[in-house]
Amino acid sequence: MENKKEEKILDNGPFYHGTKADLQIGDVLSAGFQSNYYPEIIMNHIYFTALQNGAGLAAALAKGENRERIYIVEPTGAFENDPNVTDKKFPGNPTRSYRSKEPVRIVGEITDWIRLTDEELQNWRERIVKLRENPNAEIIN
Repeated sequence: MENKKEEKILDNGPFYHGTKADLQIGDVLSAGFQSNYYPEIIMNHIYFTALQNGAGLAAALAKGENRERIYIVEPTGAFENDPNVTDKKFPGNPTRSYRSKEPVRIVGEITDWIRLTDEELQNWRERIVKLRENPNAEIIN
């Protein structure tokens, strides 16, 4: 009998990554870039979700002036629940948010999703400012 550790499948996807970057199918996204929410932090992981609206929120909050994009992505390696929302802010992982130290590959793009209103977007930006002002708030990188 093989003694190999069995990997638990967290989610079968499909998975999405929201951004304002203009990318192509086949491109690979990897860690090592500034956080959209804490620009002083270089991220050790690439983040993605199994919820289109979650990716839409990330795209709306992303830096840059380009249009919002949601890419369908495929993890190239192991991934884990995003500890910044899983159990820390929400019990379990209802946001179906994940992160990986391994790249994700773009395999498609979603062009039709429910976009945030200007008011909703402003509310999210204000929430991020409040989080940053909280001395107990930290991002798990």
